[in-house]
Amino acid sequence: MIVASLMEIEGRVYPARRRTQNLVGGASPIQASSFALGVVTLEPDGGQVPWHNQEQEEVYFVIEGEGEMCLGDERRSLRTGEAVYIPSGVFHQLTNVGSTPMRMLYCYGPAGDVAHWRQELAGTLPRAGVEAPPLPAGARPQHTDPPADR
Repeated sequence: MIVASLMEIEGRVYPARRRTQNLVGGASPIQASSFALGVVTLEPDGGQVPWHNQEQEEVYFVIEGEGEMCLGDERRSLRTGEAVYIPSGVFHQLTNVGSTPMRMLYCYGPAGDVAHWRQELAGTLPRAGVEAPPLPAGARPQHTDPPADR
């Protein structure tokens, strides 16, 4: 039996002020070919999964907190207990708008790496309205700052 524990998975911290812990896929001891699953903690007041798209379809489920979800040309609030479906290829962004950490579960398939993780760490994430479509009107800005150690 293979078990992954959030208490033992350190995860990775990204420049957009979030920590991602892979439960299935990535650095997790559990690997699957059909999907990847993990927990993301967004720091208060602006922690973010920045504007990006990917080949995989995905679902975000808010475990706790409140955020602003942008999906294509739509923007709306998400809160504890809500899930959002993200179709393949559609640009999306999630920003913590609360004063406490926001935790969400992601599940995407098929399994595999997603380019925005590498791009964000390298400081090469496509910018909204420049190399990528613009964010919906009124959305929080996309975090594109390079890593602090650059």
